[in-house]
Amino acid sequence: MHTKEEKLAQFSRLLDIMDRLRAECPWNRAQTVDSLRPMTVEEVYELSDAVMKKNEEELKKELGDVMLHIVFYSKIAEEQGKYDVADVLEKVCDKMVFRHPHVFGDVKADDAETVSQNWEMMKTKEKGGNKRVLSGIPDAMPSVLKAHSMQDKARGVGFDWEKKEDVWAKVKEEMGEFEVELRKGDADHSEEELGDFLFAVINAARLYGINPDTALNRACDKFRRRFTYLEEQTLRKGRSLHDMTLAEMDAIWDEGKAKGL
Repeated sequence: MHTKEEKLAQFSRLLDIMDRLRAECPWNRAQTVDSLRPMTVEEVYELSDAVMKKNEEELKKELGDVMLHIVFYSKIAEEQGKYDVADVLEKVCDKMVFRHPHVFGDVKADDAETVSQNWEMMKTKEKGGNKRVLSGIPDAMPSVLKAHSMQDKARGVGFDWEKKEDVWAKVKEEMGEFEVELRKGDADHSEEELGDFLFAVINAARLYGINPDTALNRACDKFRRRFTYLEEQTLRKGRSLHDMTLAEMDAIWDEGKAKGL
């Protein structure tokens, strides 16, 4: 591993590279925070993909790409006289010190649960921070992650089920309400009740320590593997999925399942 001096040297090198890119590269010079935003979103998803696949080489690369974007935004702000990367780093350092009084102060917290609860309370107190428990959750956040984050933040201030087993009654209640609206043929209320049902299922996953986004991604990956097997086997036989019966497709699907796909 590298020394602190070596780490700082590489960070300094990145800052120097960004300075030259903004000065000498037409493409980099043309970028704005608005043009960078969609690329940043893509980079974060690529980072998430590398984490889920436990690919250390890809993870190292994607972390670098995200780091580059942080420096890029900071450089643009510096050019506009708003702030620079030192201000960005100072802000996060101050936040971490303030939100960890059990490390940098005299607050006692012996377990992760207490730390998490203190974290949410400190967020509502910090200067310039979020004054409401849910105010820091982005509207554009993917809905599964948004639901999980909302529930977790509410838990941080004590708004949660006393016993996790009690959540199943809520899941069944919401599923029943969804079924009622479906039978009525009311599209708008059916959509609303489906949302309530999914929210309850995500809440159950959280209570049992399961990340619903990771779980759903695993289900998607599994479906992709099995459907790809179905498609490949069908093409190998010189046939088209459009011409097959559901029973025929199910048989090949079960083959793939039996193979552990």
